[in-house]
Amino acid sequence: MDKLPTKSFKSYSSHPSAIQPDLFEIQTNSYNWFLENGLNELFKEVFPIEDFSEKGLELQFVDYYWDDPKYDEEQAKFKDLTYDSALRVKCKLVNKKDKAEKEQEVYFGDFPVMTERGTFIINGIERVVISQLIRSSGVYFTTNVLRGKKLFGAKVIPNRGAWLEFETDRDGFIGVKIDRHRKTAATDLLRIFGLETNAQISEIFADVDTGEVKYIEKTLAKDAAETVDGSYTEIYKRIRPGDLATVENAKSLIDAMFQRADRYDFSRVGRYKLNQRLNIDEKIDSRIIRLEDLILIIKEIIRLNNDQSQEPDDIDHLGNRR
Repeated sequence: MDKLPTKSFKSYSSHPSAIQPDLFEIQTNSYNWFLENGLNELFKEVFPIEDFSEKGLELQFVDYYWDDPKYDEEQAKFKDLTYDSALRVKCKLVNKKDKAEKEQEVYFGDFPVMTERGTFIINGIERVVISQLIRSSGVYFTTNVLRGKKLFGAKVIPNRGAWLEFETDRDGFIGVKIDRHRKTAATDLLRIFGLETNAQISEIFADVDTGEVKYIEKTLAKDAAETVDGSYTEIYKRIRPGDLATVENAKSLIDAMFQRADRYDFSRVGRYKLNQRLNIDEKIDSRIIRLEDLILIIKEIIRLNNDQSQEPDDIDHLGNRR
């Protein structure tokens, strides 16, 4: 029987075979970042821990390291164990009165170790983390249609901390809800961040508040406070209804809520998205909300309200997720 004719083919590819993509790269890169940078950032956010009993003690973070796993991958699978490693943190206790210092190693627990394949072995079973697209922190401009008119607002979403929800009322008043509490005037928020007088507030928005409805004028008219202390107490009444609203209590709570990095944090992604949406060109490393951010957000709300052809941000767009 005659053989069938054969045809030879020549490959002009520069690679002998197709390059196989590393499908676990996102998991391994994320885990390595957590080990090398994430934990370090977390410890620096928490430490130093100060003593509030007037003994002058302070607990400081020095360093951390991982023990080698007790069992290898095969042993963990065979014995139905978790493939993990112990985290140990070196801390320093400082007495500020006599300057005495004492260092000690603290055992923080066992943490699962990722294999080279990007998996974890939990109770002898190999498992993989499924990546999920979640909403990115930052600012999103929203709208509420009332009697055919678009009333724009904004949601300021940090990675950690209180949400701010700006809303425009039908009469032009711009209010803000802090962590979904009762609404207060947006100008109260501006005062506690540095714009102390009505004249300063009106001047800073004069270039954008030029439409038929004067939004800043309407907001100031309905604002019950006229001073910085008054704004603190007005906001405090919304956040802690029923509590005695003294200026000292209000300042202590609200300043800690927005000015402390351990209580408010946009994250690097959130700060990048915020700068991008507000067209901030300069590099800003601050991950807490600033007066300049609030001014730009309210200006954008006014601009959108003055142009009814504008559309709100699509919060479900993949560009707004990470």
